[in-house]
Formats: sequence, structure tokens, C-alpha cells
Amino acid sequence: MIDKLVYTAMTGAKHAMGQMASTTNNLANVNTPGFREMIATFRAVPLEGDGAATRAFVVDSTPGASFKPGTIESTGNPLDFAIQGEGFFAVRRDDGSEAYTRAGRFYTDSTGALKLGQGLTVVGEGGDISIPPGAQIEVGSDGTLSVRIGNETTFNQLGKLKLVKPDETALKRAKDGLFEVPGSGAEVDPTVRMKQGAIETSNVSASNAMVEMIGQTRMFELNMKMMQSAQDNSRAANQLLSIAR
Repeated sequence: MIDKLVYTAMTGAKHAMGQMASTTNNLANVNTPGFREMIATFRAVPLEGDGAATRAFVVDSTPGASFKPGTIESTGNPLDFAIQGEGFFAVRRDDGSEAYTRAGRFYTDSTGALKLGQGLTVVGEGGDISIPPGAQIEVGSDGTLSVRIGNETTFNQLGKLKLVKPDETALKRAKDGLFEVPGSGAEVDPTVRMKQGAIETSNVSASNAMVEMIGQTRMFELNMKMMQSAQDNSRAANQLLSIAR
């Protein structure tokens, strides 16, 4: 019984620290546009092997994400975009892999290419999007991007942002914080709508995250106390056995 208690408390403390790391990451991204809150839960797993039938250990499940929408705030910046309702923007990493995000704070590099974050290329339905220098930009709710250059009186269609709506249960968060769809990726979804001149804020509630952090800290301390109690019980049992001999 003491052995089982120690094993359960030890793994519980370890994974409580893992959950605290997820909550800390949430708090660090409370002001990150389009960030999706990380969520994690505990589960008990039996230990397999000879002499391990009485043991079980605790692990935190693979962190998932909350896809509830964040607040949309107007910025007036023509290169700020927000998804309205469900959906994601498609971006391409340096290695060519495609990923998905709700962050819509775009910019253009020295060549006019539409970018996001640390050099991620924003994907268009027909390929990369390049905006001429000094062009006035207008983007429709369906992602159609048009520009007007110099003294032109009308906007000319330049391209269309790739907007997708993959099954949220199939999305996996990568190490860089972007979401991926295993296999061939996500297809364009014409029902996704967006808004120009606005960004979606993080869906993390700072107050709720602080409450979670307090609870996780107490859970860690409780598991450490259980380990200490198991050690004290073991010491007392050894003393009683010594007296009996």
C-alpha cells in the first residue's frame, strides 16, 4: 500500500507541474492575437510488468485547445484581419509545410509578400500573395484581396486568402503554436468569413488561468505531502518490525 501511494503521489506531482507549465503558457499569451487556450486533464494509468499489479501512475493527457472565440477588436490597420465565427488562416513555414492560425496581424516584407509573425508566408488560394508598394488594400469578407495603385479609381482583384475550416478534433498544436491537420492538410471552405481592420484577441481569461494556477499549485503540494506521509509511515512500520524481532 505504501509503495502504491508513493508511486501515485510521485507521478501526480510530476504531472501537476506539467499542467502548471500549460497554464503559465496561457497566461503568457493572454495578449497574443488569435491564441487558443491550452487545456489538459489528468488520467490514471495502470503499471504493467511483474510485481506491478498494485501500482498505478498519474499522467496528464495530451494538451488540447479551447476553440471558443476571442473578442474581435477594431484596429483600423488595413493589414489586420479577424476570422468571424469558425475558421483559420493558412500560412506556410520555411520548410514548406502548411499550418493554420487565428492570428491575423499581417505585414508585407521588402518584396511585398504578405507575411505573419517571424516570416511565415500567408497562403492564397492561387499561391503566394504579393502586394505592390504603396497600394491601397481592400479585403472582402470572403478573403478576396483587391488593390488600388496610384491614381486608379477602382480596385483590382489581386488574389484571395486561403480560409479553411477543418474539423477541430483533428487539429494538432505544433511546437511553434500553429495548428496542423495530419495528412494532406485542410481544404478551402467558402463559408468562412473574416473582417478587415480588426484582430481577434486571445480566448484566455487571465482571472480563470490564475485560479487554475492556484489549484494546480495546491495539487502539487498535496502530492508532495502524500509522499512525505508515505515515508513517515514506512519509517514507523520498520521501527515496529524491529521491536517485534
